Amino acid sequence: MKKIKNICRRFVLLSVLLILCINISACNSSIAGNKQIPATELVEQIKLDKAPIILDVRTPEEYSQGHIPGAINIEYRELPSRISEVNSLSNQKIVVYCERGVRANIAEETLKKAGFTEVLHLEGDMSGWRERGFEVEK
Repeated sequence: MKKIKNICRRFVLLSVLLILCINISACNSSIAGNKQIPATELVEQIKLDKAPIILDVRTPEEYSQGHIPGAINIEYRELPSRISEVNSLSNQKIVVYCERGVRANIAEETLKKAGFTEVLHLEGDMSGWRERGFEVEK
């Protein structure tokens, strides 16, 4: 009888944990809600001279240490006050990135609230770009 109770408890516990994991995963994807572009796809677009606007939202110091070729630097904290600099690009595709993703997510939301519809987040951000050995401009 004790064995059956233990099995039932474990089953219930595992079921609850599974449901929690599924819910957390769903929340994370809906909070970010971002469309991503793989780094390989962006590299191809750069090579074909068909690159979208590339927005580096890291600090100017980080940007000067190395950035994706052709990227424009507007730090994510400054983006709301400098949105007019990119307003003329609101109907163009914009790729945002930072070092690991947090600041780019914030910048993406800022752009979307300002009416930008074609905002993509670089998959892997700058750290992933470097790890894959893609070209870095200084």
